[in-house]
Parts: sequence; structure tokens; C-alpha cells
Amino acid sequence: MKLLIATGDSVSDFDELPAGARALIDAASEILVVAPALPTRLKWLTSDTDKSRELADERLREVVKHVDDAETDVRGEVGADDPLLAFEDAVAEFKPDHILIALRSAEDSDWQERGLTGQVIERFGLPVTAFELG
Repeated sequence: MKLLIATGDSVSDFDELPAGARALIDAASEILVVAPALPTRLKWLTSDTDKSRELADERLREVVKHVDDAETDVRGEVGADDPLLAFEDAVAEFKPDHILIALRSAEDSDWQERGLTGQVIERFGLPVTAFELG
């Protein structure tokens, strides 16, 4: 199974993931991890997204390290500032069988994440598992 993981946050330990997420990762033969930049609305409107991309790169490295520990073929990329566009790019390139979305906690989420899971389900018609971190 090809698994696309989109992450808005990371965990400090792979064992902190919900059992269902770990099972999907363990069952995958290939994994693509995408970390959208997720700038605040003001930063996005002013095209000041450098810091958001740096944070996404750090988050990506952390998630890839955890997934790589599961001994699965994994690669990663920082996605577009718009999470839905990041999904479009990743789905077109990778053609996953399942999408796993790790959302930031409700307190930490921002405007880009509101309704994202429903939009992904509607747009791509793929099985989606979403969970909140933190």
C-alpha cells in the first residue's frame, strides 16, 4: 500500500501516534510525507512564508525520521503554503492508496486546517484517516 502522510505537527516519539496511524504506517510499502508550510493568514497575505517553510522542513525531518524507524520506504517534501494544493501535488505525483492526516491540536490549528479533512475526502475520493496531535 502507498501511504501519503500530511502532517501539520510532529510527535517526539513514534509510540505517541494513535494505534490506527501506526498500523497504517506499518502496513505501507511506500510512504510520502508532506509537510505544508502553514503560514498564518497575515504571513500568507504578505508572502512572508520563509519562517513557515523552515518550520515545515523541521517538522518533515522529524516525521520522516520516525517513519524511517518503521523500516518502510519513505521520502518527504515540504508542501505548498495551501494544504489543499500540497495534497493535489502529492496525490498527482505519488498516487497513494490511503491518506493519513496528522492535524495540529484544535488550540494550535489555523485557518488553513478548518474543514481540510472533508475537502480532501471530497476532492480525492481516497480512504482518509485523520487524527489530532497534541
